Amino acid sequence: MAEGEGKIYAVGDIHGMLFKLERLLDRIPFREERDRLVFLGDYVDRGPDSRGVIHRVLQLMGQGLDVVCLRGNHEFMMENYLRGEEVEFFLINGGASTVHSYSVGNDGGQCFIPEDHKKFLRGLKKFYETDDYFFVHAGFRPGVPIPDQSDEDVYWIRNEFIDSDYDFGKRVIFGHTPFLKPFVDRRKIGIDTGAVYGHKLTCVCLPDEAFYSV
Repeated sequence: MAEGEGKIYAVGDIHGMLFKLERLLDRIPFREERDRLVFLGDYVDRGPDSRGVIHRVLQLMGQGLDVVCLRGNHEFMMENYLRGEEVEFFLINGGASTVHSYSVGNDGGQCFIPEDHKKFLRGLKKFYETDDYFFVHAGFRPGVPIPDQSDEDVYWIRNEFIDSDYDFGKRVIFGHTPFLKPFVDRRKIGIDTGAVYGHKLTCVCLPDEAFYSV
């Protein structure tokens, strides 16, 4: 997609809620030949079908759609888990449901993660930039140049970013911190609306700033 020719549809934290993702994809007026999908991370954990969510995103990419996938803190934890690091931390922060989703139907209930899913995790972006926007999972540390932002801030920051009026030079689109409705101010837009907590999964269409929630 050449800049300015199409729209960007950014999707907030899915957390294994495949049925909500399917409903959202059915609802948004996405034009396959012109528009771009940006996923802000947290595909996995807490919800019932993390494996199904990653499989669905891979399907979209395999169809040749213009898809950008960011890493969330839960994928960060999952990658550590796959290396045998901070296993308990991952499991108690929603990872147990992810392990279960990869165990269903496997012999002996063993957790088997396909190689293409592992490759997907390794290929996730830390943030994404266009002419007009930054897309990031959690946010940025005010006063720190974008290239120097730490993993801790990009994947985990909350109030220090949300409460700040710092100008990063472009509007920042983020997830991670759940709101009952999208958070909008002149510097940033937050679209995690707590899909896994019984609330809605939200997408914002840019530059229109039109919101779609299911």
